Amino acid sequence: MNTYTVGNNLELLKNYKDNSIDMIYFDPPYNTGRNFYNFNDKFKTKEEYIDFIKVRLIEVQRILKKTGSVIIHIEPKISHYFRILCDEIFGDNNFTNEIIWKTGGNAKNKKKLNRWHDTIIVYSKSKNQKFNPQYEPYGDDYRKNNNVKVCEHHNKEYVTTAIHNSQPNVNPRMNLRYEWNGHHKQWYVTKEKMENLHNDNRLSYNKKGVPRIKRFLDEMEGIPLRDLWTDISNTQRKEKLNYATQKPVKLLERIVKLYSNEGDICMDIFAGSGTLGRACINQKRKYLLMDINEDGKTIFEESILNL
Repeated sequence: MNTYTVGNNLELLKNYKDNSIDMIYFDPPYNTGRNFYNFNDKFKTKEEYIDFIKVRLIEVQRILKKTGSVIIHIEPKISHYFRILCDEIFGDNNFTNEIIWKTGGNAKNKKKLNRWHDTIIVYSKSKNQKFNPQYEPYGDDYRKNNNVKVCEHHNKEYVTTAIHNSQPNVNPRMNLRYEWNGHHKQWYVTKEKMENLHNDNRLSYNKKGVPRIKRFLDEMEGIPLRDLWTDISNTQRKEKLNYATQKPVKLLERIVKLYSNEGDICMDIFAGSGTLGRACINQKRKYLLMDINEDGKTIFEESILNL
């Protein structure tokens, strides 16, 4: 565990047992035709590139645990190749998410719109995928857009949500239909629960006397993380290493927290400068890194000396 191996990742993957890895992330070559000094991102044909990726995805699927996920970081120009391959190898029912990560950049382009994002696609090995929902704190924008108030009785910030079903005939619950404050509706709580909420000043009534329930912010988990990520900046100068395609540690930390637990084994088959390894160290995961480029291992080993 916790190793960076230099070599052909296809051959290295064959050394791992079936169903042995918790999470696999990779940021593969994009077939851009560019020479990045650390590696030459060029294939002879599109077909050669697709075959290169396919045989590796087959091995990735084999060694993932039933609860595991593969997270593939690519650009929109080639993302459809990966979706088709993963649908074939993992099954289209095991597609989980397409995450859009805003990367930034202000280069001018007079022929087309500038690309301002990367694409991160996620597939699971099975329906038993390990997933840990993440939440963001409530900020000023949330408070403004959701009309957050302070409860005079509890001295807590709150928002209100409906406590009655606006389409009761779609999902009829006769035991929850009763009159409250002059209104006969299908409620989400029993009459006893409604009375308790009323007595505890947990209901907010509109001008017609229809109640809504107060949800206190300090009792809520936060704003659920969605599939558009704009809050993580591209690699900053203070963490910048001498590697062209390096990704920010915060990005990889978020990924490992979403799709693995502490102590799990996370793998990167195109490890580059080893950002996944640094994220795993910070988040108490085990890591297995591999890359054909010796420079990547050297850069990674030097970088973790300061962690």
